[in-house]
Amino acid sequence: MLTPVDTYLRTGRATLRPFRADDADLLVELDSDPAVMRFLSGGEPTAPELIRERDLPSILAGYDRWAGAFGLFAAYATEDDAFLGWFCLRPERDGPLDEVELGYRLRQAAWGQGYATEVSAALVEKAFTELDVRVVWGATMALNTASQHVMEKVGMTVAEALETPDDMLAVEGADLGGYRYEITRDRWEQTRALRA
Repeated sequence: MLTPVDTYLRTGRATLRPFRADDADLLVELDSDPAVMRFLSGGEPTAPELIRERDLPSILAGYDRWAGAFGLFAAYATEDDAFLGWFCLRPERDGPLDEVELGYRLRQAAWGQGYATEVSAALVEKAFTELDVRVVWGATMALNTASQHVMEKVGMTVAEALETPDDMLAVEGADLGGYRYEITRDRWEQTRALRA
């Protein structure tokens, strides 16, 4: 069971906590699912040694870099502590701290249950109310309509069309490019006031 000190964010059904050094197997399992990796690598798994030697150390270093305010966090179902996947809320490595990326990667078992929208909405709120963020953005491929729907549900809109990065040209739908979605704090506050 998680203790409050381990918790980055809690919603009605999910809890986010920082990854630990012994969590590599969770990331290996997640990145081994071809359906999860469909729009990232064309379904190819991330090599376990890359996760252990590159990805996880980078995730852990991010907590120090941003003093725990931002990063990539493990998501668990509050009800039974089942690993759901991860969510990120973080600036680009050398980017401004008031412009942060929202991202997520969930296990198939968590798809279609509203976790992505629920946690993403809570992260956007945290960004604007606790972390002095000005813009939250996310990027997705044009073919990944499920991800686009999540961003739209939390108030994000398309800011620009994106070209597919060279290292993703073999991925299905790469020729269609992608989109950068954004929401500003001002727009989020206006939308929130209208709902009140």
